Amino acid sequence: MPTNRPEAVRAIVRDAGLSLPDEPEWFMTTDLSGHPRRAAPAPYECTTAVEGPVVEAEVRHPSAGVVARGSMAVIGTDAIADRIETDPSHRRLGLGSVVMGALAEPAMAQGAKAGILIASTEGRGLYATVGWAGNATVLIAKPHVAAVRGS
Repeated sequence: MPTNRPEAVRAIVRDAGLSLPDEPEWFMTTDLSGHPRRAAPAPYECTTAVEGPVVEAEVRHPSAGVVARGSMAVIGTDAIADRIETDPSHRRLGLGSVVMGALAEPAMAQGAKAGILIASTEGRGLYATVGWAGNATVLIAKPHVAAVRGS
C-alpha cells in the first residue's frame, strides 16, 4: 500500500491481523529525459536488449559474468523499473547507476517519459543519486505465519 501516512496505515494493518516487514519500501519516480547515463568502468561492459516493451540491461565482468542487471517495461509514457540488482562482491562501483542509465535511453526511444519503481531500503539510495524522487512509503502487508498454516 503506498501511503504518505505510514503510521496510520501500520495501525490499520495490524488491527486487521496482518503483519508488516520491519523495513518499508518507497514509491519513486523520475523524469527520464534528465536521467544520467554512465559508462561501465573498465573492465566491465554493459549491454542492453529490447524485446517488445521490455528493456533489459546487464553489466558483465570478464571473469565473473553478469554482475549487475535490471529491466524496464514501457507502458504508454511510463517505464516501470524492476529487479535492479548488483552482485554483492561488485557493489559500490557505480554499476547500479550504469544499469539505470542503460535502461532509460531505450525506454525513452519507445515513448516513455516517466520512470516508476518501488525501491527497497538498499536501492533507495542508488535511485536518489540518479535523480529519482520518493513520492510515498510503500507498506506490504502479509498474513501472520500462524494464520497461513491454519487455513
